[in-house]
Amino acid sequence: QVQLVESGGGLVQAGGSLRLSCVASGSIFSINDMGWYRHAPGKQRELVAITTGGGSTNYADSVKGRFNISRDNAKKTVYLQMNNLKTEDTAVYYCNADIVNTWFSTSNYWGQGTQVTVSS
Repeated sequence: QVQLVESGGGLVQAGGSLRLSCVASGSIFSINDMGWYRHAPGKQRELVAITTGGGSTNYADSVKGRFNISRDNAKKTVYLQMNNLKTEDTAVYYCNADIVNTWFSTSNYWGQGTQVTVSS
């Protein structure tokens, strides 16, 4: 079985920073795209940032210049460094990854989510 486990969420004041981590575990051969999504109350889930297996990245316009996504392939981990946080960044953040298992089957996985709350 493959699992994604996030950590690093919490409560922070506006202008502050948080770093989210997501570790993949299980019967993994390789990991392709890894990304972060968020879901705020009353809004649809949206893509925040994504990094491909080749290392390219893409960001939502609302977080460009403030958030940075990175990955450590050896640790099967993706990070989201969030700086200059705003109240509108408050949401549950989910890790997502396309993973090739040891039977060479590719599936998409989600983490359980981690709450990020930004106070004014």
